[in-house]
Amino acid sequence: MENAKNGELVRAHYKSGTYIGEVIEERGENYLIKVLAVVKHPLQGDLHNFGKTEDVFFHQRKALSYLEKMNVSKPAVHPFREEVPNYLQSLRNSVNQLKEKLTSKDKDSSFNQAAMTSLEQLEREYFK
Repeated sequence: MENAKNGELVRAHYKSGTYIGEVIEERGENYLIKVLAVVKHPLQGDLHNFGKTEDVFFHQRKALSYLEKMNVSKPAVHPFREEVPNYLQSLRNSVNQLKEKLTSKDKDSSFNQAAMTSLEQLEREYFK
């Protein structure tokens, strides 16, 4: 997205998650964006060897925190014109969506089981 203004609400894909945020500043090819809500929780595991658990480092990926800032490339930023959801509820929804995805198909795979374990640990941290 070119020409976003400071204070504008946007939807931004960052690493393997998607967030709703506010543009804070333009930084050349990127925007500095303040996180307001989570749309899609980051994927778990090794993104370079997705779906594998053996001979890889299985990463646990947290969602960005409320008001945390992210530096996002302009093509990964899109206008957002809806009401911004509550951060905590949006985080809960994104965790539930990822859990549904992990249990809907091939739920017995070692990858899905490892990802679910990782997500359940994060869930305990997020909502204690």
